[in-house]
Amino acid sequence: MIEARHLRVLRAVASTGSFSAAARELGCTQPAVSQQMKALEGSAGTPLLIRTGREMRLTEAGEVLVRHASGILAGLTAAEEEVAAIAGLRAGRVRLVSFPSGSSTLVPTALAALRAAHPGTRVSLVEAEPPRSIEMLREGDCDVALAFRYGGGSPGRPGDGQAEWDDLVVRPILADRLVGLVPEGHRLAGAGSVGMAELADESWIAGCPRCRRQLVDVCEEAGFTPRIDFATDDYPAVVGLVGAGLGVAVLPELAIESVRPRGARTVAVEPAVEREIVALTLPDLAKVPAVAATLDELTRAATRA
Repeated sequence: MIEARHLRVLRAVASTGSFSAAARELGCTQPAVSQQMKALEGSAGTPLLIRTGREMRLTEAGEVLVRHASGILAGLTAAEEEVAAIAGLRAGRVRLVSFPSGSSTLVPTALAALRAAHPGTRVSLVEAEPPRSIEMLREGDCDVALAFRYGGGSPGRPGDGQAEWDDLVVRPILADRLVGLVPEGHRLAGAGSVGMAELADESWIAGCPRCRRQLVDVCEEAGFTPRIDFATDDYPAVVGLVGAGLGVAVLPELAIESVRPRGARTVAVEPAVEREIVALTLPDLAKVPAVAATLDELTRAATRA
């Protein structure tokens, strides 16, 4: 294997014409230069220099290696500088995946602060709900996943598709409470809080598949099975359907923050149900400064929201 340090010695010998001059240029001893040249010739499997008295010239193989050495060493230097830049947050790239209501509330605030503090760091964003976002993280398709789970951090229920997160770095962001959403003219629109059982006879509008399962669980705990007439992954559509008087819904507060609930009123629901918003990454990625800075800004964004 040809080593970069040996290429540097060969280039110095070729440019200066002797081992002693190369040693002075490299700041080492002449025997050290000689030893490294022998090692390089051993790796190459052919002589690279011809010594005739006090003169020294390159063999054909030596000339080829010197010609390539400049490009190799230049590329290595550029790589070293780029890595140093990433390590120092002068540059860097972070691939972020987020669920939609997080993308419209927490993510913009976090990325604006990150850009202001570290303008060389680039962040890309794609949207995916858990558990797909967690799969993307484990498969190497993203560096940070903004995700959520119900049940106060307990492992996912059977059939939920959510694996435990023991192998991940979990950064808690906020507890996002579910709130009720009813039409403005609804009998409970002015209530301070509403028990889930009071909504047992309503027509329901459900959100994403995991939120839908959570809705069914909460309603069954209250003693009834919800009659779901409409289901959509689009939170504005849920709000629009409620506002048109077509049913009621429960949505995370974060989702409602990103939508203007025209024609609809929010009410607190009892018992309280929260989903845990977290930022996830892999242990090795957590050591990368750009990733660590992204996690920090996502955490701060929750206090600014």
